[in-house]
Amino acid sequence: MEGGGRRISRGMLPLLAIQALSEYHRLPWKPPVTAGLLLTNTLIYLRPAILDSLLPSIDQVWFNPHLILKHGDLKRLFLSPLYHVGESHLVYNMMSLLWKGIQLETSMGSAEFASMVVALLGMSQGMTLLLAKSLLFFFDYKRAYYSEYAVGFSGVLFAMKVVLNNSQMENYTNVHGLILPSRYAAWAELILIQMFVPGVSFLGHLGGILAGILYLKLKAGYSGPDPLSTIITSVTGVFKWPLSFVRSLFRRRRISGRGTVGGTVPSLWRCQACTFDNSGWLSVCEMCGTGRSESDLSSRESDALSMEELRRRRVERFS
Repeated sequence: MEGGGRRISRGMLPLLAIQALSEYHRLPWKPPVTAGLLLTNTLIYLRPAILDSLLPSIDQVWFNPHLILKHGDLKRLFLSPLYHVGESHLVYNMMSLLWKGIQLETSMGSAEFASMVVALLGMSQGMTLLLAKSLLFFFDYKRAYYSEYAVGFSGVLFAMKVVLNNSQMENYTNVHGLILPSRYAAWAELILIQMFVPGVSFLGHLGGILAGILYLKLKAGYSGPDPLSTIITSVTGVFKWPLSFVRSLFRRRRISGRGTVGGTVPSLWRCQACTFDNSGWLSVCEMCGTGRSESDLSSRESDALSMEELRRRRVERFS
Protein backbone atom coordinates (compact mmCIF):
# COMPACT_ATOMS: atom_id res chain seq x y z
CA MET A 1 0.00 0.00 0.00
CA GLU A 2 1.15 3.54 -0.65
CA GLY A 3 1.82 5.94 2.14
CA GLY A 4 0.30 9.32 2.83
CA GLY A 5 2.95 11.54 1.18
CA ARG A 6 2.56 13.59 -1.97
CA ARG A 7 2.16 11.56 -5.15
CA ILE A 8 3.01 12.06 -8.80
CA SER A 9 0.75 10.75 -11.54
CA ARG A 10 2.06 7.78 -13.49
CA GLY A 11 -0.02 8.52 -16.57
CA MET A 12 -3.58 7.45 -15.79
CA LEU A 13 -4.74 10.75 -14.26
CA PRO A 14 -4.28 12.68 -17.54
CA LEU A 15 -6.56 10.11 -19.19
CA LEU A 16 -9.16 10.72 -16.48
CA ALA A 17 -8.85 14.48 -17.00
CA ILE A 18 -9.27 14.13 -20.79
CA GLN A 19 -12.33 11.92 -20.35
CA ALA A 20 -13.90 14.29 -17.82
CA LEU A 21 -13.27 17.36 -19.99
CA SER A 22 -14.65 15.58 -23.04
CA GLU A 23 -17.83 14.56 -21.22
CA TYR A 24 -18.38 18.03 -19.77
CA HIS A 25 -17.68 19.76 -23.10
CA ARG A 26 -20.54 17.95 -24.81
CA LEU A 27 -23.03 18.66 -22.03
CA PRO A 28 -25.24 21.76 -22.34
CA TRP A 29 -25.37 21.95 -18.53
CA LYS A 30 -22.27 21.09 -16.49
CA PRO A 31 -23.09 19.16 -13.26
CA PRO A 32 -21.07 21.02 -10.57
CA VAL A 33 -21.38 18.51 -7.71
CA THR A 34 -20.01 15.65 -9.79
CA ALA A 35 -17.09 17.85 -10.87
CA GLY A 36 -16.47 18.83 -7.24
CA LEU A 37 -16.40 15.19 -6.12
CA LEU A 38 -13.95 14.28 -8.90
CA LEU A 39 -11.69 17.17 -7.98
CA THR A 40 -11.86 16.48 -4.23
CA ASN A 41 -10.94 12.81 -4.57
CA THR A 42 -8.12 13.61 -6.99
CA LEU A 43 -6.62 16.38 -4.86
CA ILE A 44 -6.74 14.21 -1.75
CA TYR A 45 -4.87 11.50 -3.64
CA LEU A 46 -2.26 13.86 -5.14
CA ARG A 47 -1.83 15.84 -1.90
CA PRO A 48 -0.40 19.06 -3.39
CA ALA A 49 1.96 21.02 -1.15
CA ILE A 50 -0.71 23.53 -0.13
CA LEU A 51 -2.90 20.69 1.24
CA ASP A 52 -0.30 18.17 2.37
CA SER A 53 -0.02 19.53 5.90
CA LEU A 54 -3.80 19.86 6.29
CA LEU A 55 -4.85 16.39 5.17
CA PRO A 56 -4.52 13.37 7.47
CA SER A 57 -2.45 10.52 6.07
CA ILE A 58 -4.08 7.40 4.70
CA ASP A 59 -2.91 5.49 7.78
CA GLN A 60 -5.07 7.78 9.91
CA VAL A 61 -8.27 7.27 7.92
CA TRP A 62 -8.34 3.57 7.01
CA PHE A 63 -11.83 2.19 7.56
CA ASN A 64 -11.36 -0.34 10.35
CA PRO A 65 -14.43 -1.44 12.34
CA HIS A 66 -12.39 -2.41 15.39
CA LEU A 67 -10.65 0.99 15.66
CA ILE A 68 -13.82 2.96 14.91
CA LEU A 69 -15.85 1.26 17.62
CA LYS A 70 -13.03 1.00 20.15
CA HIS A 71 -11.87 4.62 19.95
CA GLY A 72 -14.97 6.30 18.45
CA ASP A 73 -12.76 7.44 15.56
CA LEU A 74 -15.36 9.09 13.30
CA LYS A 75 -12.83 10.46 10.82
CA ARG A 76 -12.17 6.87 9.74
CA LEU A 77 -15.89 6.44 9.21
CA PHE A 78 -16.46 9.53 7.05
CA LEU A 79 -13.08 10.30 5.40
CA SER A 80 -12.03 6.82 4.27
CA PRO A 81 -14.27 6.91 1.14
CA LEU A 82 -12.31 9.93 -0.15
CA TYR A 83 -8.91 8.18 -0.01
CA HIS A 84 -7.49 5.70 -2.54
CA VAL A 85 -4.50 3.36 -2.34
CA GLY A 86 -3.25 3.80 -5.89
CA GLU A 87 -3.72 5.62 -9.17
CA SER A 88 -5.57 2.77 -10.84
CA HIS A 89 -7.88 2.51 -7.81
CA LEU A 90 -8.64 6.23 -8.00
CA VAL A 91 -9.11 6.37 -11.79
CA TYR A 92 -11.42 3.34 -11.90
CA ASN A 93 -13.64 4.79 -9.18
CA MET A 94 -13.65 8.30 -10.66
CA MET A 95 -14.57 7.05 -14.14
CA SER A 96 -17.50 5.23 -12.57
CA LEU A 97 -18.41 8.37 -10.60
CA LEU A 98 -18.23 10.50 -13.76
CA TRP A 99 -20.70 8.26 -15.60
CA LYS A 100 -23.12 7.77 -12.72
CA GLY A 101 -22.84 11.31 -11.36
CA ILE A 102 -23.62 13.04 -14.65
CA GLN A 103 -26.77 10.97 -15.16
CA LEU A 104 -28.05 11.30 -11.61
CA GLU A 105 -27.22 14.98 -11.11
CA THR A 106 -28.72 15.93 -14.48
CA SER A 107 -31.98 14.17 -13.65
CA MET A 108 -32.19 15.09 -9.94
CA GLY A 109 -30.64 18.56 -9.78
CA SER A 110 -27.48 19.53 -7.94
CA ALA A 111 -28.98 20.15 -4.49
CA GLU A 112 -30.85 16.83 -4.33
CA PHE A 113 -27.86 14.97 -5.81
CA ALA A 114 -25.50 16.44 -3.20
CA SER A 115 -27.96 15.52 -0.47
CA MET A 116 -28.14 11.97 -1.82
CA VAL A 117 -24.34 11.57 -1.95
CA VAL A 118 -23.97 12.73 1.67
CA ALA A 119 -26.74 10.36 2.78
CA LEU A 120 -25.35 7.40 0.82
CA LEU A 121 -21.83 7.98 2.13
CA GLY A 122 -22.99 7.92 5.74
CA MET A 123 -25.44 5.05 5.21
CA SER A 124 -22.99 2.83 3.28
CA GLN A 125 -20.26 3.32 5.88
CA GLY A 126 -22.69 2.72 8.73
CA MET A 127 -24.10 -0.38 7.03
CA THR A 128 -20.59 -1.79 6.52
CA LEU A 129 -19.75 -1.17 10.16
CA LEU A 130 -22.97 -2.88 11.24
CA LEU A 131 -22.29 -5.90 9.01
CA ALA A 132 -18.76 -6.32 10.37
CA LYS A 133 -19.92 -6.13 13.98
CA SER A 134 -22.80 -8.52 13.33
CA LEU A 135 -20.52 -11.11 11.74
CA LEU A 136 -18.18 -10.91 14.71
CA PHE A 137 -21.06 -11.23 17.18
CA PHE A 138 -22.79 -14.17 15.51
CA PHE A 139 -19.81 -15.87 13.80
CA ASP A 140 -16.59 -15.29 15.70
CA TYR A 141 -14.53 -16.96 12.97
CA LYS A 142 -15.33 -13.98 10.69
CA ARG A 143 -12.96 -11.80 12.72
CA ALA A 144 -11.08 -10.90 9.51
CA TYR A 145 -13.94 -8.65 8.41
CA TYR A 146 -13.93 -6.85 11.75
CA SER A 147 -10.21 -6.09 11.53
CA GLU A 148 -9.78 -5.40 7.81
CA TYR A 149 -8.57 -2.03 6.48
CA ALA A 150 -10.30 -0.41 3.52
CA VAL A 151 -10.54 2.94 1.70
CA GLY A 152 -12.18 4.11 -1.50
CA PHE A 153 -15.36 5.56 -2.97
CA SER A 154 -16.65 2.26 -4.32
CA GLY A 155 -19.17 1.68 -1.51
CA VAL A 156 -20.89 4.95 -2.39
CA LEU A 157 -20.70 4.05 -6.09
CA PHE A 158 -22.50 0.75 -5.48
CA ALA A 159 -25.23 2.67 -3.66
CA MET A 160 -25.46 5.15 -6.55
CA LYS A 161 -25.71 2.24 -8.99
CA VAL A 162 -28.75 0.93 -7.13
CA VAL A 163 -30.41 4.37 -7.28
CA LEU A 164 -29.50 4.83 -10.95
CA ASN A 165 -30.87 1.44 -12.00
CA ASN A 166 -34.08 2.22 -10.13
CA SER A 167 -34.50 5.50 -12.04
CA GLN A 168 -33.82 4.08 -15.50
CA MET A 169 -36.68 2.86 -17.66
CA GLU A 170 -34.76 -0.04 -19.22
CA ASN A 171 -35.50 -3.47 -17.77
CA TYR A 172 -32.07 -4.84 -18.72
CA THR A 173 -28.53 -3.53 -18.41
CA ASN A 174 -25.00 -4.54 -19.41
CA VAL A 175 -22.73 -5.66 -16.55
CA HIS A 176 -19.22 -6.34 -17.86
CA GLY A 177 -20.65 -7.96 -20.99
CA LEU A 178 -23.54 -9.75 -19.30
CA ILE A 179 -27.10 -8.64 -20.09
CA LEU A 180 -29.08 -8.83 -16.86
CA PRO A 181 -32.27 -7.37 -15.38
CA SER A 182 -31.45 -3.94 -13.96
CA ARG A 183 -32.56 -4.85 -10.45
CA TYR A 184 -29.83 -7.52 -10.29
CA ALA A 185 -27.03 -5.43 -11.85
CA ALA A 186 -25.44 -4.27 -8.59
CA TRP A 187 -25.52 -7.79 -7.13
CA ALA A 188 -23.92 -9.25 -10.25
CA GLU A 189 -21.17 -6.63 -10.21
CA LEU A 190 -20.57 -7.35 -6.51
CA ILE A 191 -19.93 -11.03 -7.28
CA LEU A 192 -17.88 -10.44 -10.44
CA ILE A 193 -15.59 -7.89 -8.79
CA GLN A 194 -15.10 -10.14 -5.80
CA MET A 195 -14.15 -13.03 -8.11
CA PHE A 196 -11.76 -11.23 -10.46
CA VAL A 197 -10.34 -8.24 -8.53
CA PRO A 198 -8.13 -9.23 -5.59
CA GLY A 199 -8.04 -7.23 -2.38
CA VAL A 200 -11.45 -5.52 -2.68
CA SER A 201 -13.70 -5.00 0.33
CA PHE A 202 -16.68 -7.34 0.03
CA LEU A 203 -18.43 -5.84 3.05
CA GLY A 204 -17.82 -2.30 1.77
CA HIS A 205 -19.50 -3.05 -1.54
CA LEU A 206 -22.32 -5.03 0.08
CA GLY A 207 -22.89 -2.18 2.53
CA GLY A 208 -23.18 0.21 -0.42
CA ILE A 209 -25.84 -1.94 -2.11
CA LEU A 210 -27.86 -2.21 1.10
CA ALA A 211 -27.50 1.56 1.65
CA GLY A 212 -28.88 2.24 -1.85
CA ILE A 213 -31.86 -0.04 -1.23
CA LEU A 214 -32.52 1.58 2.16
CA TYR A 215 -32.26 5.07 0.63
CA LEU A 216 -34.89 4.22 -2.00
CA LYS A 217 -37.20 2.73 0.65
CA LEU A 218 -36.90 5.81 2.87
CA LYS A 219 -37.38 8.18 -0.05
CA ALA A 220 -40.48 6.31 -1.25
CA GLY A 221 -42.01 6.42 2.22
CA TYR A 222 -41.32 10.13 2.84
CA SER A 223 -43.44 12.65 0.95
CA GLY A 224 -42.12 15.88 2.50
CA PRO A 225 -39.23 18.02 1.26
CA ASP A 226 -35.72 16.68 1.73
CA PRO A 227 -34.34 18.69 4.69
CA LEU A 228 -30.71 18.18 3.71
CA SER A 229 -31.43 19.26 0.15
CA THR A 230 -33.19 22.38 1.48
CA ILE A 231 -30.17 23.25 3.63
CA ILE A 232 -27.78 22.80 0.70
CA THR A 233 -29.95 24.99 -1.53
CA SER A 234 -30.07 27.72 1.14
CA VAL A 235 -26.30 27.65 1.69
CA THR A 236 -25.52 27.83 -2.03
CA GLY A 237 -28.06 30.64 -2.39
CA VAL A 238 -26.17 32.68 0.21
CA PHE A 239 -23.01 32.44 -1.89
CA LYS A 240 -24.75 32.97 -5.23
CA TRP A 241 -26.23 36.36 -4.34
CA PRO A 242 -22.96 38.27 -3.72
CA LEU A 243 -21.36 36.63 -6.77
CA SER A 244 -24.27 37.70 -8.96
CA PHE A 245 -24.10 41.21 -7.52
CA VAL A 246 -20.37 41.52 -8.22
CA ARG A 247 -20.83 40.24 -11.77
CA SER A 248 -23.58 42.76 -12.38
CA LEU A 249 -21.24 45.62 -11.42
CA PHE A 250 -18.92 44.79 -14.29
CA ARG A 251 -21.58 44.62 -16.97
CA ARG A 252 -21.80 47.66 -19.24
CA ARG A 253 -25.22 49.30 -19.40
CA ARG A 254 -26.28 51.80 -22.05
CA ILE A 255 -29.86 53.01 -21.95
CA SER A 256 -31.53 53.20 -25.32
CA GLY A 257 -35.09 53.51 -26.39
CA ARG A 258 -35.77 49.81 -25.85
CA GLY A 259 -33.52 48.87 -22.96
CA THR A 260 -29.85 48.16 -22.38
CA VAL A 261 -27.10 47.01 -24.69
CA GLY A 262 -24.18 44.91 -23.42
CA GLY A 263 -25.69 44.19 -20.01
CA THR A 264 -28.60 42.65 -18.21
CA VAL A 265 -31.83 43.82 -19.77
CA PRO A 266 -34.35 44.96 -17.15
CA SER A 267 -38.04 44.40 -17.68
CA LEU A 268 -39.58 46.51 -20.42
CA TRP A 269 -42.79 48.44 -19.79
CA ARG A 270 -45.21 49.60 -22.44
CA CYS A 271 -46.55 53.13 -22.39
CA GLN A 272 -50.33 52.97 -22.36
CA ALA A 273 -50.55 56.33 -24.10
CA CYS A 274 -48.39 55.75 -27.18
CA THR A 275 -47.64 51.97 -26.87
CA PHE A 276 -43.87 52.58 -26.95
CA ASP A 277 -41.79 49.90 -25.16
CA ASN A 278 -39.48 51.66 -22.69
CA SER A 279 -36.47 50.42 -20.75
CA GLY A 280 -37.10 49.34 -17.17
CA TRP A 281 -34.56 51.96 -16.08
CA LEU A 282 -36.88 54.79 -17.18
CA SER A 283 -39.80 56.13 -15.15
CA VAL A 284 -41.12 58.40 -17.93
CA CYS A 285 -41.98 57.34 -21.47
CA GLU A 286 -39.11 58.33 -23.73
CA MET A 287 -41.47 58.96 -26.65
CA CYS A 288 -44.42 60.91 -25.23
CA GLY A 289 -43.38 61.78 -21.67
CA THR A 290 -46.20 59.90 -19.93
CA GLY A 291 -45.18 58.79 -16.45
CA ARG A 292 -44.81 55.12 -15.52
CA SER A 293 -47.31 53.88 -12.95
CA GLU A 294 -46.75 51.03 -10.51
CA SER A 295 -50.43 50.15 -10.23
CA ASP A 296 -51.52 50.51 -13.81
CA LEU A 297 -52.27 54.20 -13.38
CA SER A 298 -50.92 54.73 -16.85
CA SER A 299 -53.89 52.87 -18.28
CA ARG A 300 -56.26 55.23 -16.52
CA GLU A 301 -54.23 58.21 -17.77
CA SER A 302 -54.55 56.96 -21.35
CA ASP A 303 -58.30 56.66 -20.88
CA ALA A 304 -58.37 60.33 -19.82
CA LEU A 305 -56.62 61.37 -23.02
CA SER A 306 -58.80 62.40 -25.91
CA MET A 307 -58.74 60.32 -29.05
CA GLU A 308 -57.27 63.28 -30.94
CA GLU A 309 -54.40 63.64 -28.43
CA LEU A 310 -53.67 59.89 -28.55
CA ARG A 311 -53.65 59.99 -32.37
CA ARG A 312 -51.29 63.00 -32.33
CA ARG A 313 -48.80 61.27 -30.05
CA ARG A 314 -48.76 58.11 -32.14
CA VAL A 315 -48.21 60.13 -35.31
CA GLU A 316 -45.26 61.88 -33.61
CA ARG A 317 -43.83 58.54 -32.63
CA PHE A 318 -43.88 57.07 -36.17
CA SER A 319 -42.77 60.34 -37.76
